[in-house]
Amino acid sequence: MVPVTFPERRPAVVPTDEERVDAALRLLTGPPVALDVAVKRLARGSGVYAWWALPSVLPDLPGPPNDTDPSRRMIYLGRATSLRGRILRNHLRRSGSSTLRRTLAGLLVSEGYRTTWTDRVVLVPADETRLTAWMHENLRLTWAEDPEPTVIEAELVRRLHPPLNVHGVDPEHIQVAVVAAKNSYNASSGPEQP
Repeated sequence: MVPVTFPERRPAVVPTDEERVDAALRLLTGPPVALDVAVKRLARGSGVYAWWALPSVLPDLPGPPNDTDPSRRMIYLGRATSLRGRILRNHLRRSGSSTLRRTLAGLLVSEGYRTTWTDRVVLVPADETRLTAWMHENLRLTWAEDPEPTVIEAELVRRLHPPLNVHGVDPEHIQVAVVAAKNSYNASSGPEQP
């Protein structure tokens, strides 16, 4: 009887966290995509994403420039277990589940965004629609798929200091105006008192 042998199997090459961060950074700093195009291309998998705006959109909050379109600045970086779901169902629809939307509404207070109380502070429906239209007009998006985005998001925020991010940013890079906008938004409505 001839013994059966199996070819030697090499373990799959697993990228290091640093390699994953670098790969995500290359994709995130690629050409920002208009939201009407992004919503058609977004993957259902997990990953990280970055929001971009012209400096004139939020002039007091400078962010890192985009490598391929230096006229755009990164304003926010996040992670998602489903990129498509997070962007479409949260960031482009509901302020109650989107830190980005709540922060933008707080920063755009001069535009007259109105809030109400459900189980938390949310924009009134007409202003949810208005903020989504504002985002489509003024913001662009990039993203990078990654099976475990929590680790790379933390490192990217630490490196890039997007101005609308507060958590994970070194204290010297936290934007006072952003913290004030979040506080203002959160204080704008509350539960009815008996």
